[in-house]
Amino acid sequence: MKLTQVCAFLGALILSSIAMAEGGGDRTFDRMMAANEQAVQAFAANQAKNDSVVLNDAKDDKTKEM
Repeated sequence: MKLTQVCAFLGALILSSIAMAEGGGDRTFDRMMAANEQAVQAFAANQAKNDSVVLNDAKDDKTKEM
């Protein structure tokens, strides 16, 4: 009886450690980081393409007459 309980305990311990070791969290994190990197690159490319000139409404002494 004790041998059966010990084997059942060891089996449960082994199965739980295997299940905990590969939970998929690492793969999910890798996919998230890859998607983030792609988004950052797309944003940077879009910003480089759309460099806009900022217009200032305030006029200085040189442009008051315009």
